[in-house]
Amino acid sequence: MTFTTIRSLEKSRIASSAGQASRDVAGASASAVAAARRRFSRPRFALLVLAGVYPLITALLYIVLPLLDGWSIWQETLLIAPLMVTMMVWGVIPTIQTRFQRFINPSAG
Repeated sequence: MTFTTIRSLEKSRIASSAGQASRDVAGASASAVAAARRRFSRPRFALLVLAGVYPLITALLYIVLPLLDGWSIWQETLLIAPLMVTMMVWGVIPTIQTRFQRFINPSAG
């Protein structure tokens, strides 16, 4: 191979990799535009969290309060609040975010 042939092969390889890179950037920007067209809906998320938390806290109160007969309200709250937060952070909210993703992130416009 001559020096000229090697240079032309190298230039074509560089040009093809640059073309691939520009196609990758174009694909990434297209997906970024699609993601930007979806917006997070706080009211919808709040409604779903309420729908998940209400039965959870009601059941928790029915189960725990009879066991806490004679406790002060602050003691009951001190026991129930960490249970409720744990169930929300590792149960209710992840479930809402995965199962209702399209509902809480609707298309904009």
